[in-house]
Amino acid sequence: MRSAVWLPLFDELADPRVVAGLAVEAEAAGWDGFFVWDQIAWRTPVTAVGDPQVSLAAAAAVTSRLVLGPMVSPLARRRPTKVARETVALDRLSGGRLVLGVGVGSDSFAGEYSRTGEPVEDRTRAEMLDESLEILRSAWTGEAVHHHGTHHLVDGMTFSPTPVRGDTPVWVAAFPGNLRPLRRAARHDGFFPVNLTSPDQLAEAVTRVGALRTDPDRSYDVAIDLAPETDPAPWVAAGATWVLTDVDPTTLRLDAVRGMVRAGPSS
Repeated sequence: MRSAVWLPLFDELADPRVVAGLAVEAEAAGWDGFFVWDQIAWRTPVTAVGDPQVSLAAAAAVTSRLVLGPMVSPLARRRPTKVARETVALDRLSGGRLVLGVGVGSDSFAGEYSRTGEPVEDRTRAEMLDESLEILRSAWTGEAVHHHGTHHLVDGMTFSPTPVRGDTPVWVAAFPGNLRPLRRAARHDGFFPVNLTSPDQLAEAVTRVGALRTDPDRSYDVAIDLAPETDPAPWVAAGATWVLTDVDPTTLRLDAVRGMVRAGPSS
């Protein structure tokens, strides 16, 4: 099992200098990863929201070992060609430590889509996510990208440089009971099941994703979020390879986060 700090970039954590300092402390305390939320807005009482790409760049520049990335980025509201440039820049800045967490996202948390003119229909955002992932995978190869989709067009562009290791791991967020997201997760490098209620539910989801994978021998991660101080052992036995800290964004305080980070991961 590997452990990661997972932080909403809200209020006191909206400053990338603060995030970079926490990343340094996380690395010193023995954490394996450092992930951040990707939000444009959030509901009250949150008032300030930070940028994930800038915050991750700040964290990457001052660390040398931590795996890091957005968890998760709702690609339907982002241009995949811009994401291709950003991911490679972060990958190279970090020396190949980037993991890209992706998901369909939801308008229910803060009205991010409806208030900015983005599509709110789940099916449409899912289609855009799949097209974006296809474009990213092609772009990371350094070969010409030819994508003529329903939502995105990339006509013969090449993207250089490429990731340090030739690719970037992609972890897909999905509700365990929905088949289409599970199929999406099985096509990539990791699975981030959301709204889990028990280790048994996780074990069932891991089994379903495993049955959908075309190359079961390829390295694959299963990331879950648990409240700090929760015993991870039953979840690891159910198939989790990564455990992320689950903190309440509405009660987030820098001193408490710093204390959690300094205490190190649960054994």
